[in-house]
Amino acid sequence: MRSSLVKIGIVQMSMSADIAKNLEKATVMAGEAASKGAHIVCLPELFTTQYFAQRRFDKSAHMEKIPGPATRALSRCAQENKIVLVGGSIFEKSKKANYNTACVFGPDGSMLGNYRKMHIPHDEEFFEQDYFAPGDGGFKVFPTPFAKIGTLICFDQWFPEAARINALMGAQILFYPTAIATSSHIEQAEGSWQDAWETVMRGHAIANNVAVCAVNRVGTEGDMSFWGGSFVSNAWGKVVAKADDQERVIVAELDLSLNKGVRSGWGFFRNRRIDSYGLISKLKEPI
Repeated sequence: MRSSLVKIGIVQMSMSADIAKNLEKATVMAGEAASKGAHIVCLPELFTTQYFAQRRFDKSAHMEKIPGPATRALSRCAQENKIVLVGGSIFEKSKKANYNTACVFGPDGSMLGNYRKMHIPHDEEFFEQDYFAPGDGGFKVFPTPFAKIGTLICFDQWFPEAARINALMGAQILFYPTAIATSSHIEQAEGSWQDAWETVMRGHAIANNVAVCAVNRVGTEGDMSFWGGSFVSNAWGKVVAKADDQERVIVAELDLSLNKGVRSGWGFFRNRRIDSYGLISKLKEPI
């Protein structure tokens, strides 16, 4: 019988211009998380490269086929450390289009599947639609020996529909590999982006009675300063572990029995009025 206790490893890292060194650093840090008892480890978004999408389309941006060098290295890392590894995401080159893709590996090194980022931002400093097509494979939940996990990527974090669908598909933990920063070119007139970023994901945890793990990068790249702040939240939105703005590995324990307890007690799912939600798929913008 699977234990309700699971240890989550966060790899919060900075990226250089050297792809091979980034990949090596990621696997070493994942191994460190495993040595601290982590069962499931998550890397940041686009962890093999610096964040190239702060510029309009750059043909030198690193693309890779799946399988490829990065996925082979991640497979070895998962197998050697006997962990489930959420491989952040990579810039996937496929015959059909290019995607921002997260690959998930089991403790035996097998690829359990991949998720292609569904929501693609496009604004100042985040020109991702110049690089990535919207994901074409739908949302994914992966059964693992430790928990059922959903993978969403960065901009997906702002969409409650994505979290809700993952929860309805049985996810117990939502993983959000991200690459989000402040920019010297953009004024944060609305308030703290970091506070909003954390708050919305903690809200997804509460509304869906699931644990949430958000993993960001750190360091300065061009005009962007990545704030880190990676965290693990339980199903009641309580942050059980949080990183600062430095490179580090953090391991946090979750008791997934809380998911069921919160869901049973508050009844957020059994009291839904799905008969009244038709407009959500018909209206693209507020009236």
